[in-house]
Amino acid sequence: MSQSISTDVAIIGAGPAGLFAVFECGMLKMRCVLIDTLEATGGQCSALYPEKPIYDVPAYPSILAGDLIERLEAQAAPFAPVKLLGQRVDGLQREGDGFVLTTSAGHQVRAKAVLIAAGAGAFGPNRPPLEGLEGFEASGAVRYMVTKREAFRGKRVVIAGGGDSAVDWALSLKDIAQVTMVHRRAKFRAAPESAAQLEAAAARGEIEMAIPYQLHGLEGADGALEAVILATLKGEEKRVPADHLLAFFGLSMELGPIAEWGLGLEHHHIVVNPATLESNIPGVHAIGDVATYPGKLKLILQGFSEAAMAAHAIHPRVFPGEALHFEYSTSKGVATA
Repeated sequence: MSQSISTDVAIIGAGPAGLFAVFECGMLKMRCVLIDTLEATGGQCSALYPEKPIYDVPAYPSILAGDLIERLEAQAAPFAPVKLLGQRVDGLQREGDGFVLTTSAGHQVRAKAVLIAAGAGAFGPNRPPLEGLEGFEASGAVRYMVTKREAFRGKRVVIAGGGDSAVDWALSLKDIAQVTMVHRRAKFRAAPESAAQLEAAAARGEIEMAIPYQLHGLEGADGALEAVILATLKGEEKRVPADHLLAFFGLSMELGPIAEWGLGLEHHHIVVNPATLESNIPGVHAIGDVATYPGKLKLILQGFSEAAMAAHAIHPRVFPGEALHFEYSTSKGVATA
């Protein structure tokens, strides 16, 4: 049943930045509605790599993506955000000093400010152009994410890609699976420390390196993968026995209806003022991976900082004329959920 909801801040995107924005807005006494196209909170952390360790969250030398989302949920819980999940925001219109958002489920949300934390937007994997790929995808032999690490124990796993996801999963799976790493060149785009760990693991014989190779074909029948065929640019081929292929070639990104709202865009990202995270539309802010400005870093921790800055910038719109007496969370405190 469709419903009409009034709130202070409508947050589009329930990934890490969006969840932390609920906390930051709540600390400033602002109510939030959280909207996401996925059926659960967490964004890419939940949908793509819940068991992937994250190393750059302050105070956590290592934390699984799924565990990080659980902690962010617990942190936001005292402020009881209304969650509209499994639906996208189709429309955004100005109404007086605020906005009306309509969702694909027929709900209307009236908000004094809008905070877009849509990450990469509507995302999907970039798929390699291999014959017969669909059948192996359907059986789970070819995957673009890892939801349960244990599913690969004792398996022969080929990992293709040169970014953080490929390198991180190669390091994570090497202790429980036979891992072959495929990349077209010796230099990886991953964090330097991770790339150094990969090189050291390969030197110890823990990971087989297939360089400079690219994916060329798949062998198997009825969805059961038997081998991955690799090839160099010179046409030299190599057959690698495999049970699974993990292809990490990034995500294709679509902003969807957000792109039609008149926001200032730059390469599918929303241009914002780095001091307030406000877009060219007053009252509409953007944080996290979807936002861009000079010096922007696509890090979860920067999304957290942007959430705090945006909440403070939004406060005067929600409470016009009311002075904001900022207090540290250590002195103000939050009741537990």
